Amino acid sequence: MTFGEQPAYLRVAGDLRKKIVDGLLPPHTRLPSQARIREEYGVSDTVALEARKVLMAEGLVEGRSGSGTYVRERPVPRRIARSGFRPADTPTPFRQEQADTSARGTWESGSEQAEASVPVAERLGLKPGDRVMRTRYLYREGGEPMMLSTSWEPLAVTGRTPVMLPEEGPLGGMGVVERMAAIDVVVDNVTEEVGARPGLAEELHALGGVPGHVVLVVQRTFYASGRPVETADVVIPADRYRVAYHLPVK
Repeated sequence: MTFGEQPAYLRVAGDLRKKIVDGLLPPHTRLPSQARIREEYGVSDTVALEARKVLMAEGLVEGRSGSGTYVRERPVPRRIARSGFRPADTPTPFRQEQADTSARGTWESGSEQAEASVPVAERLGLKPGDRVMRTRYLYREGGEPMMLSTSWEPLAVTGRTPVMLPEEGPLGGMGVVERMAAIDVVVDNVTEEVGARPGLAEELHALGGVPGHVVLVVQRTFYASGRPVETADVVIPADRYRVAYHLPVK
């Protein structure tokens, strides 16, 4: 096989990747052995091994102890709708979506007081070490983990109020806009920044991902008259979900 300027192991990986994407190597098919790759592509054992490592790092194949390397099932990406904040009488985007009888969504959460880290303090306009309420969420769909979220709210805003705990009390689980309105804080703006990075080990463990997989991170902040009143990091497996925005035209 004639190769161009690209390193040999990347060209071999690219050809195998194309076969996987095109269905020539369907899910659960055993990947050609290292010896077979070496023979078919006319490369060294080292090149064949590195090509297999590339596909494994991309999550296209997985090793099975004592059996070999197999093509992984490729999930069909599902959309997660992001529509900014909602009016006070409607649920959060996730809860609204799960109101559909065809959806099977559940979530679990836990809140605790903490000190604002430098990045969180910067996002909330606080001093590092200021007290915040940190709430961690794990969302599931049909029992499968689909999304993580960690939110921080300044206790200078919510402390000693009925909405201090986001998921408890009379307005527990109602979302930032309605909870803040209950203490006369009017949310009038929300920003979201979307980025991608390799998932942290603990994130991928919770989400059932493969080490090295990429996650989407939505960094969201709610404002009331220019003052940040809540900020959150939403972590989504990039291979299983797409973030879809619905923005009103004014």
